[in-house]
Amino acid sequence: MRKIVLLDMENIGTDISPDPFRAFGELVIFDNTAPDEIAERIADADIVLTNKCRLDRSNLAGAEKLQLICIAATGFDNIDVAWCRENGVAVCNVKGYSTDCVSQLTVAIALSLSMHLKEYGTYVADGSYTASGRFNLLTPQFHELRGKTWGIVGAGNIGLQVARVAEALGCRVIVYQRHPNSFYPTVSLEELCLSADIISLHVPLSDSTRGLIGAHQIELMKDGVMLINAARGAVTDEKAVAMAVESGRIGAFGSDVYSQEPFPEDHPFYAIKDRPNVLLTPHMAWGAVETRLRLINEMAENIRAFLVGEVRNRVDL
Repeated sequence: MRKIVLLDMENIGTDISPDPFRAFGELVIFDNTAPDEIAERIADADIVLTNKCRLDRSNLAGAEKLQLICIAATGFDNIDVAWCRENGVAVCNVKGYSTDCVSQLTVAIALSLSMHLKEYGTYVADGSYTASGRFNLLTPQFHELRGKTWGIVGAGNIGLQVARVAEALGCRVIVYQRHPNSFYPTVSLEELCLSADIISLHVPLSDSTRGLIGAHQIELMKDGVMLINAARGAVTDEKAVAMAVESGRIGAFGSDVYSQEPFPEDHPFYAIKDRPNVLLTPHMAWGAVETRLRLINEMAENIRAFLVGEVRNRVDL
């Protein structure tokens, strides 16, 4: 019987059933797999499923039966695709499954930071509102989004969905991407940094996007700009971002992604995590229940397609 190994079910969520995979063979599930456990666990696998495990020459070479790797994600930088291509192992990702959820969190962060919901919520929750004797509180100052310029870095599915919501909130939208956009004005990264009141990042991590937002780009930004990273941690120079938050150059900062996850105590963001103008979330933007159900079903479709000779979501071709 065909053997399917799922290496890190906890990263997908143990509240979601993996039963759709059982239709294709014997399913072996591990909640988590350490790097030094991967080679042994996939040694006799025909199909490997993973979200975050790093699969490369060091652990793939001994998996002589391996035919297919299915990634529980859109990004596939944790897979040595070149090795897979050379050795006849197919690799599939899942495209577009998290568009609504990631864009929803991006906008939620923007709304929370612009309205200072952390501070106002704490004011009520800790009893200060009750003790004040006043019917309202209007400090710190908060702002409408209408009339602001929202810069989208990376106008793929997620970026365009954020753009549509931003436009509905009354923002002027500009985008930066390699090819002109037919829906919104396309500008250079420098112009976007100079013009935008809010900047959100939605690009994949690659050699060309690593460190895309660094000290130079931050220096171009408006004083008090809001920066939101919903892409990958390493598309920013995290130290430069933290310094700009501390200096006030960046007025509000939100991120769901980090170059190290979870980030350690010596990470630049650890020192700013409690600031009222900072909202950091634990890489959860992709993980609504509906999103993860869609992910599982799409992965199952990738397996089905591969087994009948169809090309679907292949990143190794």
